[in-house]
Amino acid sequence: MHLVDNLTDKDKLEMAPTRDGYGKGLIEAGEKDKNVVVLCADLAESTRTHWFKEKFPERYIEMGVAEQNMATVAAGLALAGKIPFISSYAAFSPGRNNEQLRTTAALNNVPVKIGGAHAGISVGPDGATHQALEDAGLMRMIPRMTVLVPCDAVEAKKATLAAAKLPGPVYIRFARDNSPVFTTEDTPFEVGKAQVFREGKDATIVAASMLVYDALVAAEELSKEGLDVGVVNSPSLKPFDVETVVGEAKKSGAVVSVEEHQVIGGLGSAVAETLAQHYPVPQEFIGVKDRFGESGNADELMKEFGLDVPAIKEAVKKVVSRKK
Repeated sequence: MHLVDNLTDKDKLEMAPTRDGYGKGLIEAGEKDKNVVVLCADLAESTRTHWFKEKFPERYIEMGVAEQNMATVAAGLALAGKIPFISSYAAFSPGRNNEQLRTTAALNNVPVKIGGAHAGISVGPDGATHQALEDAGLMRMIPRMTVLVPCDAVEAKKATLAAAKLPGPVYIRFARDNSPVFTTEDTPFEVGKAQVFREGKDATIVAASMLVYDALVAAEELSKEGLDVGVVNSPSLKPFDVETVVGEAKKSGAVVSVEEHQVIGGLGSAVAETLAQHYPVPQEFIGVKDRFGESGNADELMKEFGLDVPAIKEAVKKVVSRKK
């Protein structure tokens, strides 16, 4: 599946935040289409939009701390033929400007692209106010909105370039913390498609974001304990790849969803809805269980919230026992 060599040897892998892929993707999108413009809510360096600003200063608009205004201005630009990318922390965009995105972007079906940075608890010391854990669910419920959750910096760049070409509104969710870069330029990416990174007959992990890497590590460790576990990368939360998820569920008969997001409304909900309608099998949920984030070291928080490799392994063992 065109993944890097030495996949589970984390010390040998390049480390980069997914927001880097967003920043690089913006530059390439801007080079390909002069209508691409970038708006930011006073967080240019944090969102990596400062790279676009340096390359295309005449196509960069600093909006200040005014996310609602930024969304509405972007919708106006889109109606005028531009392809605006708006960037802020996900807690504020789409958190603070949800109504404006719903009414001015989605209802009008214009190509406003929302870059939600610093999503999840891996934001770390910034704490609960800045750790968006419900953003993908908010966007997933809005009609016409595409929702993308890339697994590493390379895929984030691909998602950004794909978003620029889509006709309607798109939400791209990315993170602050460094994470392994384990896909390559040759790894397939397509909006609406999931990728089977590992086949398995005992259980299937369906994951999104940087936790896809942890899912792969968990599957490898479980193989040494006699369990054959598949891993599906689901970067397209909406539209969702029903065919691939159902196909893998039929092979294994048990599914674990893994996400750095509330289990309510996010990937876990999308998987459960899919299985309930097409092929019901036991499912376990790895994600945030109806609580706010906390301030702390990113690795400590992943353990505290049950999102690390040991927690994934435990969930797989539980779902396999339920299947039996």
